[in-house]
Amino acid sequence: MALRTLNFSDPLMKALKAVNSIGGKTLTEEDLKKQRSSMELAGKVASPASGITIDSFSLGSIACEWIHPDLAHNPNYVILYSHGGGYTCGGLSYSRILAAKLALATGFSVISYVYRLAPENPYPAQLEDARSIFDYLLQEGYDPEHILVAGDSAGGNLSLCLTQELLNEGSRAPRMLLLFSPWTDMTASSKSYTRYQEKDPILTYDFIVSVRDAYIAGAGDPKDARFSPLFGDFTGFPPTYIQVGRNEILLDDSTRLAKAIQAAGASAEIKIFENGWHVFQQMPLPLANRAMKELANVVSRTIYNTH
Repeated sequence: MALRTLNFSDPLMKALKAVNSIGGKTLTEEDLKKQRSSMELAGKVASPASGITIDSFSLGSIACEWIHPDLAHNPNYVILYSHGGGYTCGGLSYSRILAAKLALATGFSVISYVYRLAPENPYPAQLEDARSIFDYLLQEGYDPEHILVAGDSAGGNLSLCLTQELLNEGSRAPRMLLLFSPWTDMTASSKSYTRYQEKDPILTYDFIVSVRDAYIAGAGDPKDARFSPLFGDFTGFPPTYIQVGRNEILLDDSTRLAKAIQAAGASAEIKIFENGWHVFQQMPLPLANRAMKELANVVSRTIYNTH
């Protein structure tokens, strides 16, 4: 049964909504505590438990993990993965869900990390931390041609902003971007916000606005490319692969991104999963397995020139 015809009042959807969305218009201390705790618990429950080796370390004050696939490991490439969570939530346990799946799907080692969170640490703390990890990989001897950058939701936003920053300053960009339901337009003005507001089991408009305001914290207008990479420059952008669910309010954030990259003469491929919702790839479901297999095929085709 397609998710778009699913009864969105059923227990699974209600549970998803309760765990993943704060709902209200403000981020109270209690809201944040519950959200952060729920996301870390989800990570402990949903992360793949076999087929990977995890090495924890710290880069200054940034907690990090190397996740290595045990089989079919190609050590020449690495994925820098930034977790989602509206820039206000997310830790190593939560980020381990997709980081591990990326390692298993691609055969590449994945480095995940915990960037500083808003509202305690608003913009540009997160971008500074992402840049620190990218620079660390360069210092470890990885050529940008062998670095893939990945992220979901706010982590997708961060991946895009990091890449645009590198290109804007004349530095070499990563080899490829892998994005899951990236948050690209903080003006929250796309039609999908209203079209899918009743179907989206994860996000609400109020939640998006509240975490946006906590992140920007008066540093500028939401339409500024520093916050909304959709409105930035995609000249010379690396190949980008996007996965998004049909039933989510951020759908247009992905479709408009693909069009913007293509309009700049760069390569962007988007896969809309009719049965999917916001970052459904985290869930232990057949649809998530299929999505990761499709991602693996795209990466193989791009990196190894396979068909």
